Amino acid sequence: MDKLEQYRQFVKQILTEHAQISTTTDTVKAELIFDSEHDHYQLAYVGWQGDKRVFGPVMHFDIQDGKIWIQYNGTEDSVAERLVEMGVPTSDIVLGFHSAFKRQFTRYAVG
Repeated sequence: MDKLEQYRQFVKQILTEHAQISTTTDTVKAELIFDSEHDHYQLAYVGWQGDKRVFGPVMHFDIQDGKIWIQYNGTEDSVAERLVEMGVPTSDIVLGFHSAFKRQFTRYAVG
């Protein structure tokens, strides 16, 4: 399996596992969104709590230029560390939710 396909599988696995453990109800669902053609991957909550609309991302990843970009992580889990544990080098992980200036001070890729 080539590197990009492996990265796609890792991202899908993280999102799928998190969707399975998330606290959803009969009216709010965890929704997995996988766009393998453009390499966008997201977990969102969609539904209603009473008369209040619930809609928003929980996690969002992109794969760009051979690197996994963590665009949003609304959980307490360190998904970057999880990717490292899965075998992704830190040089292939970008914390996209930080500015490029801040990224230079992390152990991960700048971009």
